[in-house]
Amino acid sequence: MWFKNSRVYQLSSPLSVDLAALEQALVEFRFTPCSGQQQSSQGFSFPFESAQSYCYQNQHYLFFAIKRQEKLLPATVVQEEMQPRLEALEAEKGRALSRKEKDSIKEDVTFELLPRAFSKTQLVLACYDQNKQRIMINTSSSSRAEDVLALLRKAIGSLPALPWLDPYRLSNCLQLWLQSEQLPSSFQLGHEVELKAPDEEGAKVRFSNHLLTTEEVQSHLQDKQVTRLELHQEEGLSLKVCDDGSLKSIRYHDSISSKNDELGWEDADARLAADSLLMASTLSAALEQIAQAVTVTKDE
Repeated sequence: MWFKNSRVYQLSSPLSVDLAALEQALVEFRFTPCSGQQQSSQGFSFPFESAQSYCYQNQHYLFFAIKRQEKLLPATVVQEEMQPRLEALEAEKGRALSRKEKDSIKEDVTFELLPRAFSKTQLVLACYDQNKQRIMINTSSSSRAEDVLALLRKAIGSLPALPWLDPYRLSNCLQLWLQSEQLPSSFQLGHEVELKAPDEEGAKVRFSNHLLTTEEVQSHLQDKQVTRLELHQEEGLSLKVCDDGSLKSIRYHDSISSKNDELGWEDADARLAADSLLMASTLSAALEQIAQAVTVTKDE
């Protein structure tokens, strides 16, 4: 349940439904496994099994999750099943088949094979910070995050959510931060950065496990833009801020991740509540510091 990546969205107005109404709205769109010929299915699931709730509240944080199931049907399997049928039909008609005819056979074969296909299931956890009106989604994929938002909109009717940071302003900040200027409060430069030239060739350079203040790194700012930059806090978070506003490779210092170890797991519900609150509050505080740094830079 510790977020390792995150797509973050800012709501222009708070969710107007109470917890009971929100729970009922999510129940209406709960997950059901793929039927025989269904290629994919998604819906709300329990964010934590022990909670047995589609919307789990912990102080001012609301947790929910979307489960997605997809049938795995490799193209090579479909092609292998299609080939004898294509050859037989071409021999019968005495000509090559048209694209439309081939597509029709492919659809038939796919429909027949789906009930025997293996399934892949993925759970995407999300957290809504009621105080900051932000949704944090545990994924680095924009499409997966949009799936979460789309299903939420369908369930509650409206969700005025936009990416939490303006990409242009963030890009300017990343340039400054790499120069150790106007860094977010409590954050320091990490040891990894990626830069890319804005021209058509888009030359890229990446430094890993490297001192980023050296001339070797800083010289690339003359003709390249920072696309990913690692920041870290002393005994806090370490993360990579990307120029599209996503956060990747989130790591929690041992002093945080082990803070609730004394609780053990005998009472799983209590441990789950403590860990989820610790994770959400730690990540939310880091987001606020980054957002404030971007805002200050923008105003100047």
